Amino acid sequence: MSGLFITFEGADGSGKSTQARLLAERLRVAGHDVVLTREPGGSPGAEEIRRLLVEGDPARWSPETEILLFNAARRDHLERTILPALASDKIVISDRFADSTRVYQGAARADLRSVVDALHSLIIGHEPDLTLVIDLDAATGLQRGLARQSGEDRFEELGPDFQSRLRAGYRALAHEFPNRAILVDGSGSPDDVATRLWPLVAARLT
Repeated sequence: MSGLFITFEGADGSGKSTQARLLAERLRVAGHDVVLTREPGGSPGAEEIRRLLVEGDPARWSPETEILLFNAARRDHLERTILPALASDKIVISDRFADSTRVYQGAARADLRSVVDALHSLIIGHEPDLTLVIDLDAATGLQRGLARQSGEDRFEELGPDFQSRLRAGYRALAHEFPNRAILVDGSGSPDDVATRLWPLVAARLT
């Protein structure tokens, strides 16, 4: 498989979506062929499943059901968007991927990491080349996330304790996968954060 697969991870409101967009713009200006995508979503079928996951009452689904829905969306995303782009030697930047399920359902929502890993191995079986984990204090991230009023705030409505568990889960993830997952300080302006993460990306382009 050619191409380069970069993912952005972080708790709600951490700024990862903004950083994914800014990185895609910078790489395109530099002449790279970039596909910017997101999870859940990134393909027509996965976008339909997205609405089931991010809208509605926080108690709408059990963690076990969420894992199944996320994997269904991810498989379609992988087949129809990510793998074809990588095969065409493109840079794929995804706002979330499998690490989100490892942290959200595997640690923060419930202790289901073994289930998450087993399904990932069976259904997905693909990891990013580089994962940029935007690290921001939970209170600030939650405030940002709720302020968006996007209608996709089901996870934000789980409250501050949940957001704190998310941050801890992502920090643990960076230690678990040190070869690809790197913590990036998410404080300051979007340009400040973009400046911090650019050298990490540039090192993978050489």
